[in-house]
Amino acid sequence: MTKVRTAARPNMADVGRLANVSSQTVSRYFTGVGYVRAETRKRITDAIEQLGYVPNQSARALRTSRTNSVGVLAMGAFNYGSAGVLTGLGLAAREADVTLTIAQLDLDFEAKDWEVEARRALAHFKSVQVDGIVLSTPLPDVDKLLADWDQSTPLITVSELPSADEGSAGTHSYAAGWEATHHLIELGHRDIVHVAGPSTRNEARERERGYRDAMQSAGLTPHVLDVANDWSSVSGYRAGELADPATFTAVFASNDEIALGFISALERRGTRAPEDFSIVGVDDMPAAAYFSPPLTTMRLDFRALGVATFKMLHHQILTGERAQHYVVEPELVIRESTARIARP
Repeated sequence: MTKVRTAARPNMADVGRLANVSSQTVSRYFTGVGYVRAETRKRITDAIEQLGYVPNQSARALRTSRTNSVGVLAMGAFNYGSAGVLTGLGLAAREADVTLTIAQLDLDFEAKDWEVEARRALAHFKSVQVDGIVLSTPLPDVDKLLADWDQSTPLITVSELPSADEGSAGTHSYAAGWEATHHLIELGHRDIVHVAGPSTRNEARERERGYRDAMQSAGLTPHVLDVANDWSSVSGYRAGELADPATFTAVFASNDEIALGFISALERRGTRAPEDFSIVGVDDMPAAAYFSPPLTTMRLDFRALGVATFKMLHHQILTGERAQHYVVEPELVIRESTARIARP
């Protein structure tokens, strides 16, 4: 192949222009940190050969030096799930001798104008040259935030609804909703109400979707109490004050905290589980086994999710290879809050 002559020694920008890619992509090609598609690598290889480009080894060594640090942007209120993910990230990072820098972006129910703060946090992580970033978000618009992400800094998204099948991880809230509802149906219940979580959050939407599909597949009519503006017991208690016990025999609550509040409100009104209704939550937080009655729930291993997420990111940092989407599946934990429906 004929070499292209240039007036001065060719540089990385020249390679990028000839290959029709950014200088950052050329940098990833040389360092191996970050994903470069096979067809793009071929164009860069051809451009290097045409230009006779020789990388500056000292500059390359500087660029490939690592800080052994990872940035974590955790969006949403701090709760059992997010705490579990952060714990798992911390355990895996400590084992790999990597320091975590954590930014917590608290969001109210409406979650307005979060993009500016999120972009600022991501820009800060890049400016301090972390080796990689974990973005944990319960919001549905993560694809907008990452639309122009150039992957010069490896990034893993923790989300129920990731924007890509690669470089992402999450729990399977749809399956949690479906399996919890199916368990109640198997116990003979037909009038099953869903106490929903905050509707602006991916997990709540997916759990409700699983509930609706399970009900409809059994020929049953879904009924949703949609009053929560957070994941707390307060929201569950509010739903319990509004619920009509005469209209249901079983309840699927979007998480354990909401289930606790609902049980408390119904007990004050003289209705107890499991004598008068069965109830299933989601999470299996440690206290769930000590509710009155102990709560049947869909266990989600958030700590394992955090560990797996860090290992995915660390592998990408070291090799440039992006992992496929990782999913934590739910597990039904049966306790005393559910019972087979009594037939007259």
